[in-house]
Amino acid sequence: MKDLMNMMKQAKAMQEKMAGLQDEVKTIEATGQSGGGLVTVTLRGTGEMAGLVVDPSLMKEDEKDILEDLIVAAHADAHAKLQLAIQEKTQEMTAGLNLPAGMKFPF
Repeated sequence: MKDLMNMMKQAKAMQEKMAGLQDEVKTIEATGQSGGGLVTVTLRGTGEMAGLVVDPSLMKEDEKDILEDLIVAAHADAHAKLQLAIQEKTQEMTAGLNLPAGMKFPF
């Protein structure tokens, strides 16, 4: 009976940590760049794009394809940085919890 109560306490603690983790992830932002900084994309932990900055020198009709490629590349850079930041925050917040190997968060 005591083991069951202990397991329930641990489950509740884990649930509270995971709720905190989800809140923390929402506050994370990552910025990616391409074209040597000519295009900058900022993403929030939710995946929402928070910002896009394009250098005015790219605003030429004949360079539309280049601009589009640079935006995609900056987004990919920001996304990779965001995933790394989320992974680091997850490891930080779940330290000490006995979680199964390979368990991915946030849910």
